[in-house]
Amino acid sequence: MSKTKYVVLIAIFFLSFAASAILSFIPPEQACGGIQTTCYVVQTSDYEKTLGINNSYFGLIAFPILLIFALSHIKNPRKYKKQIITAGILFGSLMALYFLYIQFFVIGGLCRYCMAVDLGILLSLVILFAWREK
Repeated sequence: MSKTKYVVLIAIFFLSFAASAILSFIPPEQACGGIQTTCYVVQTSDYEKTLGINNSYFGLIAFPILLIFALSHIKNPRKYKKQIITAGILFGSLMALYFLYIQFFVIGGLCRYCMAVDLGILLSLVILFAWREK
C-alpha cells in the first residue's frame, strides 16, 4: 500500500468536506459573494437538492466517511477498506460529472465551492487509478 497516496486522498477529502460545509452553513448570498453571481444562481437553482436534500449535505456525510476509512486504511490496511474508498470515489465521481454537466450545460453558471467538490472527487478518481502501488 502506498501511504502517500492515501495521505493525498485524505487532503482532498478534507478540502471537499470544507467546501461542502461552507455551502451547508453559510447562506448562498454570502458564500457566493452576492446574488448577482453565477455561484448564487447555481445554489438557488432547481438542482440545489437531490431527493429533497440539499446536495451539500451529502458531502457532509460522505467525506467524513471517506476520511475515516482512508485514515484507518493507512493504520491498518484491509481490502474491504480499499473497496469502500474505491466505491465512494466512483459513486462521487459519477455524481460530480452529473453536477458539472448541470452547471455547464443546463444552468450555464458555475459555483466555486461546487467546483472544488466536483473536481476534488474527480482528482481522487485519477489518483486512485493512476497512482500505482508498489
